[in-house]
Amino acid sequence: MSIIQPARPLLVALLLCAAFALTAPRPATASDFTPDQKKQIDALIQDYLENHPDMLLKAIEKADEKLKSDAKDRSAKALADHRQQVFDDPASPTAGNPNGNVTLVEFFDYRCPYCKQVEPALEKLIGDDRQLRFVFKEFPVLGPDSETAARVALAARKQGKYDAFHRAMMATSGHIDEAVIYKVAASVGLDVDRLRQDMKSPDVDKELKANLDLGKKLDLDGTPSFIVGDTIIPGAIGADDLKQLVANARSGK
Repeated sequence: MSIIQPARPLLVALLLCAAFALTAPRPATASDFTPDQKKQIDALIQDYLENHPDMLLKAIEKADEKLKSDAKDRSAKALADHRQQVFDDPASPTAGNPNGNVTLVEFFDYRCPYCKQVEPALEKLIGDDRQLRFVFKEFPVLGPDSETAARVALAARKQGKYDAFHRAMMATSGHIDEAVIYKVAASVGLDVDRLRQDMKSPDVDKELKANLDLGKKLDLDGTPSFIVGDTIIPGAIGADDLKQLVANARSGK
């Protein structure tokens, strides 16, 4: 997950405004100063910043920290407001123990290399932890072919082959387009003609829209993204980290 960097021009503008306010005896507007006065103020500000670059760096660091903190707060509130949709939406496929004492949710895209990278660790975790419930959130954010793959996956559920298609797609490397997607579908025994009809159904439309809307509310800006307990984890993580996150959720940490 990428970290949003503060816009430097904006920060500089804020600093300029702060310096301007310090030099003004009362709230002022640009029209209160003559062109020569404006030039002098600009020169003073420029001179200050050139002689105190550490202040600009500190301001950038502080702004970055605030952006991260604000994003975390927004995500935490969104998760609290939408827990049922995140963890217990009946339209979302699941794996593992349906009555497990911890639920791990993954937002993923079949064309995401990082999702494929973490897949073996996920499969092992689900196989080893008999008290883990896993929720699949189809989150096609990498273009039209990603959406096609997600639609096929949800339609495969109607033929009882979601898991088989999911595993096969996650094991597929290289370029993924419609031809590859349908080839994978046929390889796991799906009726492709029926699949093409089912993937256009209103419930598939509804699930994909719900997932994309939910991801936006949670400030998820990439795949994979994981949610367990009250924690949102952006990006691919290793097997040990996954185990620890589940253990923390189980112990209430």
